[in-house]
Amino acid sequence: MKELPRPQFLGRLSYGWALSLQRARRQAVIEGRAPEALWLLEHDPVVTLGRRGGELRTVPEGVPVVSVERGGLATVHCPGQLVGYLIVDLGSRKGSVRRMVDAIEEGLIRWLATQGIAAHRSPGRPGVWVGDAKIAAVGLHFRRGVSMHGFALNLRPDLSSFEWIVPCGHRAPVTSVAALLGDSPAPWEVGGPVAELVRAAIVDTLPVRR
Repeated sequence: MKELPRPQFLGRLSYGWALSLQRARRQAVIEGRAPEALWLLEHDPVVTLGRRGGELRTVPEGVPVVSVERGGLATVHCPGQLVGYLIVDLGSRKGSVRRMVDAIEEGLIRWLATQGIAAHRSPGRPGVWVGDAKIAAVGLHFRRGVSMHGFALNLRPDLSSFEWIVPCGHRAPVTSVAALLGDSPAPWEVGGPVAELVRAAIVDTLPVRR
């Protein structure tokens, strides 16, 4: 098995289309017909609910609410947020689901540090945090050892969108790079550096079995 491929930026896609692409690629990885993948993109506004559901407030008319198989509760995707989807064959790697989540979080923390933002984990609350505010969500789903879904990093989204839900079940504030620094690059501008740090953390933490 080759190492995790370099990330690909897919642009701005609807959530439904991206979900179909993930499911097809994961099945191909399970069957040995395609390599693993790390995809970067933006989404049109959408609310997603994880396996445990989630708490909604007031979702505007026309914004889809989609139930999916990933872990976690409710989250929002919208333009200005960098979404990373990881199709990774954990069964062929040395490590666990917990270590993969840790690796994703570590890669995001390392990139935020390059921007002068001191981010951290919060015990019992998946994702990446700055103080008491969440700046990135992480949620995965595995089938036959192969992952889907991934992370969502708030670069410069409209933070009022998160008032539609109780983010991931926590009544904690949500923040972004732009809110902390006054401005932020767009997802397409920094998707590569962010994903390379996430990829490096996964490769280091979950080496391929030889």
